[in-house]
Amino acid sequence: MFLFSVLLFFVAACFCAWLLLFPAGRDVVVQSLSAAGRRIEQHLRGGYRQGARQAAGLGRDAGGSLRRVLLFVRRRYLLLLAASVLVTVPPLLALMLSGRGMLSGYDSDTQAINDQIAGVLQGEQLAAPAPLPLLAFTTAEVTLLLPMLDSANRNWQLLDPAFAQRLLLVFKIMKERHGYDMAILEGYRSPERQNALAAAGPGVTNAKAFQSYHQFGLAADCAFLRDGKLVISEKDPWAMRGYQFYGAAAEAAGLTWGGRWTMMDFGHTELRVPGTVKK
Repeated sequence: MFLFSVLLFFVAACFCAWLLLFPAGRDVVVQSLSAAGRRIEQHLRGGYRQGARQAAGLGRDAGGSLRRVLLFVRRRYLLLLAASVLVTVPPLLALMLSGRGMLSGYDSDTQAINDQIAGVLQGEQLAAPAPLPLLAFTTAEVTLLLPMLDSANRNWQLLDPAFAQRLLLVFKIMKERHGYDMAILEGYRSPERQNALAAAGPGVTNAKAFQSYHQFGLAADCAFLRDGKLVISEKDPWAMRGYQFYGAAAEAAGLTWGGRWTMMDFGHTELRVPGTVKK
């Protein structure tokens, strides 16, 4: 509807500009209106002379008003043309240049990323990394931030294959281009666990069972590895820098990044499939 309104407005502006710039066009419009007025007058003349006289008077008034309007336009056509350009060009430029902005502080190389994505989509299969020992997910720092992480599922085989390959590609980009090692914190999540996390409060998740892409193997929560230890804290400048790169790589791979949500979840990515989750 918005595009149709912009298009309709643009056509109207072009028509007005045509009337302003081409006197012959104005004459054609005036003659057409006059001819239409005469036809109306002839139609009303037989048996309704009084009504015809009134209609003629209105037609003359309308013709006089139209002539005054055209005279005004002719004298100030440059000003009106400039105003039309100022009104129509900004919304058109905003529409053409609109797009989602990324977090500041990095240079995006989408062509290089897209070449890698093309390879994955054409059949290249990336292998999942070796699983980390359970001890890595039960340190004091991790438990403080994510107390239920020790029971999370991190099996890559339970993820949707298309999502898994895209996420592995993001891991590869993060390692080769930015020097960040990454690990999956949680992938597939059962409906029972989803409800348990939702019951823990809105600070954990607002989604109940089957309202999250985790239940369909289409989402994962990830974090960085530094010196063999998980770094989850958002207060760490090194980690926040990594999340910027991570969000860019994930979105370039066609994934939705949780760092853009109102309740930001920097480590979360998902592959949205219409009609999958409950509203």
